[in-house]
Amino acid sequence: MRILIVEDEEPLADAIARGLRREGMAVDVALDGDEGHEKASVTRYDVVVLDRDLPGMSGDELCREIVASGALTRVIMLTASGSVADRVEGLSLGADDYLAKPFAFDELVARVRALARRSTPVTPPVLRAGDVELDPARRTVTRAGTQVELTRKEFGVLEVLLAASGSVVSSEELLERVWDEHADPFTTTVRVTVMTLRKKLGEPGIIDTVVGSGYRVPAAARVE
Repeated sequence: MRILIVEDEEPLADAIARGLRREGMAVDVALDGDEGHEKASVTRYDVVVLDRDLPGMSGDELCREIVASGALTRVIMLTASGSVADRVEGLSLGADDYLAKPFAFDELVARVRALARRSTPVTPPVLRAGDVELDPARRTVTRAGTQVELTRKEFGVLEVLLAASGSVVSSEELLERVWDEHADPFTTTVRVTVMTLRKKLGEPGIIDTVVGSGYRVPAAARVE
């Protein structure tokens, strides 16, 4: 999943970003409202973690802009004030969730994951293709009951392909969904990651290459 953190306290923003990346998420960071607005305008994020008190465009205004855009992006607001009035005001702006500082990181992760599930079409809690099973919550992949150890990027690619329900996913979309803004759009990293993923999953292969279009896990390989 792709996450944007808009937080002007750089040490806090970096700490949240590092933690979410350890959870397998692709994370971008903006240190003021204007930068956050620019990033949110050009990239489809699953969740924006948004501080209310920002320099430049305020968090409230940015929240309104995201909601008005009609994007499926979900917004969780962070604020130093956790009063009922502040929570009500934040939610009335269109935010999907609200978390007062200081907060437990595990709670933030749980809330981000819950919001991300609402930003995409409904998918089963466990994704399957043949004898391959991927559990997004537990971050595990098995084949014929045997654990398959994947890197975060390999796991992310497989998750996106399985969630696509047989549709073709382009390299560009995989790069956007699994990597962050620092990824080189001209890199071969997607192709290399798919290659290593195929090797780890073994035979018979479940990932097809659609020449000129991208990759897919055929519907015939999937078990509903």
